[in-house]
Amino acid sequence: MSWRENRIKAAVEGNNPMVIKELTGGYAVFGDAQFLPGYCVLLPKREVFSLNDLSLAERQAFLVDMSLLGDAILASTDAIRINYDILGNTDAYLHAHIFPRYGWEVEERRKMPVWLYDKSNWSNEETAYAEEKHGELRQEIASYLSKQSK
Repeated sequence: MSWRENRIKAAVEGNNPMVIKELTGGYAVFGDAQFLPGYCVLLPKREVFSLNDLSLAERQAFLVDMSLLGDAILASTDAIRINYDILGNTDAYLHAHIFPRYGWEVEERRKMPVWLYDKSNWSNEETAYAEEKHGELRQEIASYLSKQSK
């Protein structure tokens, strides 16, 4: 089975190469598409359908980790803000998208959800995660998260 087929199970088993760091309530994961550099995803520690399937303590940990991942992205990029998105429509498991938003984005685009960008951005080889292009940023985010979890 490919790690992409079950990203949560692969993270739990240590086989998801996109995992940045295991946090209290989830796994901080670098996004496959990097047309907004620093885009990350937070995966829960167990496979659930929605936030409501977690206990109150698990929810709190997940949401705090989501905000800490946003802090890490802000500290590691020149993003002007972070957009958080928990949908579960395409991938039917809990996960939170953490999108940096940049001053260099066209203003009208910056005011709209990321999902309204052209769909080709999600499969564009030029903006796909590549260690040589994005490894330093990934390490900066990991370093920030490590300092916060001590």
